[in-house]
Amino acid sequence: MTAILCIGHTASRSGYSNPQQMELFYLPPYSPECNPDEFLNQDVKTNAVGRQRPHDKTELMKTVRAYLHRIQQCPERVSGYFWAPEVKYAGI
Repeated sequence: MTAILCIGHTASRSGYSNPQQMELFYLPPYSPECNPDEFLNQDVKTNAVGRQRPHDKTELMKTVRAYLHRIQQCPERVSGYFWAPEVKYAGI
């Protein structure tokens, strides 16, 4: 079985040779609640940037990179971004 995400954008429309062997997941063109990266973005905004207001771009980059490095060391936290019912398709 092949899973295909259809995001409703014209660039993602194409033919497929054997439609019986695929499962389609239709997403609207903009659906942040269906994107696991939005959970990461919210986590970074809330726990990294929100707690330490950076004074310039360099400090912002340093803060975000340090936070992302800490998250990288916690695989259970990263897998948590895929637990919501709306994004379980991404864990396939």
